[in-house]
Amino acid sequence: MKIVESSVSPEEIKRLKGLGCLRDKRYPDLFNIRVITRNGKISAEEHRAIAEASERFGSGEVTMTTRLSLEIQGVNYENIDAVLAFLGEHGLTAGGTGAKVRPVVSCKGTTCQYGLLDSHALSRRLHELYYVGYHEVALPHKFKIAVGGCPNNCVKPDLNDIGIIGQRIPTVYEDKCKNCKKCRVSEACPVKVAHIENDKICISENECIHCGRCKGKCPFDAVSDYQDGYKIYIGGRWGKRISIGKPLTRIFHSEEEVIEVVKRAIHLFRDEGIKGERFSDTIARLGFDYVNDKLIKQ
Repeated sequence: MKIVESSVSPEEIKRLKGLGCLRDKRYPDLFNIRVITRNGKISAEEHRAIAEASERFGSGEVTMTTRLSLEIQGVNYENIDAVLAFLGEHGLTAGGTGAKVRPVVSCKGTTCQYGLLDSHALSRRLHELYYVGYHEVALPHKFKIAVGGCPNNCVKPDLNDIGIIGQRIPTVYEDKCKNCKKCRVSEACPVKVAHIENDKICISENECIHCGRCKGKCPFDAVSDYQDGYKIYIGGRWGKRISIGKPLTRIFHSEEEVIEVVKRAIHLFRDEGIKGERFSDTIARLGFDYVNDKLIKQ
């Protein structure tokens, strides 16, 4: 790709990037305006407003980002203020850049057959509290949050600075197990953790991914009770340096607990992170045990 020189100063390009207006390097003075959604959800009226803004001020095209925002393409530099004003009139904002909490992403846990929680409802709360509410809070680097409805990890929560994954934790009643020749619980287990051992159903607590796929499968109720919860990963990232997040050492059982842990993580990164380092680097420098204890404290 050939990068075309711009007549707009580097300082102005940097300022505009902070507002969610990113220069398209293929053209001298065209910018793409990143419109923030509520984790990929916008109303029909907002759809129409974005489409009108694209037709009036841009190329007539809108693209989607990996973090569920929308970008109005091909806006001339001289039209940027008009676009931002028009979006504001319709309750829309541009942004999603900089060393701060980024727009939250989530799967659609209520649509997916495997969804264990209302991931969009939780991510909406996190969006309002920590993307909108902490918009002026400067961090050492960007901070990404993802909410996944089940251990399928479709939005890759463990590759975000903090990721939440829905859980369904089984309780095993060995005395109810009839040692069936064809165990329906074992057959339903997608990771083959559930198995018959010493003539009784066994599900390793450390190996079970808590997907809930075995629920209702045993006709004798050997695995009939489940507790829903949230597993939280910290320190994930992708890009030039990939880091797989590590789960905190306890499962959480309410949205309020999750929201508090996310707040503690952001505050820890703000207070103890070093400018320019990602949260994964902060965790590596301070030690996982230290960070884990800070985040899960009662």
